[in-house]
Amino acid sequence: MKNIRQIGAAAMVVALLGGLTACDSMTTRQRHTAVGAAGGAAGGAVIGGSALSTLGGAAIGGVIGNQVGK
Repeated sequence: MKNIRQIGAAAMVVALLGGLTACDSMTTRQRHTAVGAAGGAAGGAVIGGSALSTLGGAAIGGVIGNQVGK
């Protein structure tokens, strides 16, 4: 069951990153924020395995991505 959850999380990240390639009108900072949020969500899902850890990881990753883009 845990492997299915990890595969699902990985598939979501791949789908999200694939969707981001179509966002040519985004600024570099917006792209960094989105990629940080996606990476953080994947990390939170793998580490915590719950919706709350996924959301927390996405929030932290988004903030980090935003600050890297400065």
